[in-house]
Order: sequence, then structure tokens, then C-alpha cells
Amino acid sequence: MKIFHTDHFVLPLPAGHRFPMAKYGRLRERIRESGLVPPHELVSPAAATDAELLHVHDRTYLDAVVNGRLSPADVRRIGFPWSEALVERSRRSTGATLGAARAALDDGVSVNLAGGTHHAFPGFGQGFCVFNDVAVTVCTLRAECAVDRVAIIDTDVHQGDGTAAVFRTSPQVFTFSVHGAMNFPFRKECGDLDIALADGAGDDDYLATIRRGLQEAFAAGAPDILFHVAGADAFEGDLLGRLDVSKRALAERDDLVVDACGRAGVPLVIVMAGGYAARIDDTVDIHFHTVSSAAALDRRGTPEPTSL
Repeated sequence: MKIFHTDHFVLPLPAGHRFPMAKYGRLRERIRESGLVPPHELVSPAAATDAELLHVHDRTYLDAVVNGRLSPADVRRIGFPWSEALVERSRRSTGATLGAARAALDDGVSVNLAGGTHHAFPGFGQGFCVFNDVAVTVCTLRAECAVDRVAIIDTDVHQGDGTAAVFRTSPQVFTFSVHGAMNFPFRKECGDLDIALADGAGDDDYLATIRRGLQEAFAAGAPDILFHVAGADAFEGDLLGRLDVSKRALAERDDLVVDACGRAGVPLVIVMAGGYAARIDDTVDIHFHTVSSAAALDRRGTPEPTSL
């Protein structure tokens, strides 16, 4: 199983910035120390090209990002200061999802240790998201006729609003998001299936919603590939989450997605998305289980497809 990483493309942030950039390096180190995959399967990605990004993003917005012409309001909306390093990191994170998708089509499963930047719209970024990596990857693969039907399962605590908006009129792409009703973004978009949970919803409601989302995603038509936007921020110890979901339930979530893809013989791409736990090691623990669950699918191989 190939695992794509981008933590060596450093995004400089001011002291005290709330985004936990250190989680990416810690996660890769945890994977390396565990021996979860051979060292050669930890892969540094190519950068997403302008042509690939333009499958989703407007030329005006792309030029503003690349050339440092974002307005102060645009920069505040994204939440990161502009720098050439931000552009490179954003290109690489998107390239990692594209690389993982190509690997999954060959091998059955692959992971990007970053990505999940689901708040980016065609014409603007927001919420720590510059380019929408999953949307760019889906549109690139479809333009190349590598896939037709796609499912996106977004279990981050924040709605995948940018992704839903991109694919609002694309019947071949099924988007499902489970998220906090009272959490960012406060103006939700309409995907194919959006389920908003109340603060404090807890394990049972969260897992029941995951099961429903998977059932409806496959009932809509067997996808050629499935993307899991596997946020760690529904966790009960997350500073931005509020859903009070345990690590045990988040691990079960991972296994539900992996098992559904394994039984159906559908290639699976996992991206990490958000995670803002008070203890950064809790976020790393959750992400590590997500990767471990995918590795278990890789070890047992992709079976012949069966109905869900």
C-alpha cells in the first residue's frame, strides 16, 4: 500500500497559530516506526499542475494564489498567511491525493497523510483549505476516463461544503457528509446526502449515520473508486469538534468504510482532513488507526465484489 506524505513541504505559520501542522510529521514518524508499510511505500508526491487544478478552480483564483495576489480578506478566509511555501504545500497535498488515487486504482487502497481540504470552492479558499484536493483528483481522473462513478464519504466534523458545491450537478459523483449541525461552515451546501448531528451526538448516532451513508452511496450505483475524507475532529477531545465521539467509535468508522470497499471490490483512497485535539498525540492516534485499517485491507487483498 502506497502512503503519500507532504510534511517535508513546510508551511511556515506564526507562533500560536491554531492549526496543528506538526501532526503530519508525527503521523509519518509513527508509521515509519511501526513498520506498517515498507519504507519504499512512503512516497513523496508530485505537485499538482495548473492543468489539473483548473479542472476545478477558476483561472483568476489560481493566478491569485500562485502569484501572491490574494486580498487581505481572501487570506483571512483561508486562515494561512500567503507564502511561496503555502503554494508549494497546497500543490503537493493535492498531488498526493491524485497520486494516492492512481495507486488505489492499481493496488486497491492508498492513503494521503494530508489532504481532505474540502472547504475550498472553485473561486476561493477557506477554513485552512486552498485547493480542493479530492475534487481536483476526481475531475482529473474523470477527464482522463480513468473512472466514471465516484463516491465521496466525508466524516470530518465540518461539512464538505466546497466538495458538495463542485459536484452539485454531477450525477456520477455521490457526495455524503456527516457533520456538526452547529459547526463551521455555518452556511451548508447541498450534497447528495448531508446529515447534520447535534452537539454531543456521541458514538451511536455518528456510527449509525456512517452506516446509512455507505449504504446510500453504494445503492446510488457501484462506484469505480471511493474517497474517505477521514477527519479526526469528531473526537470528544477535539477543540473544534463538539460531537463527543470516542476513539473506539472513530476506529469502528474506519473499519466500516474499509470493509464496505473490500466487500464490494471498490478501490479506496483515504485522506486525513481535520484534527484539532487538545493533545496532538490524540489526533495522531486517530489518524494512525485510519491508516492501519487501510493497511489491513491491503494485506488481505481485494476480494471478488459482493453486494452490501
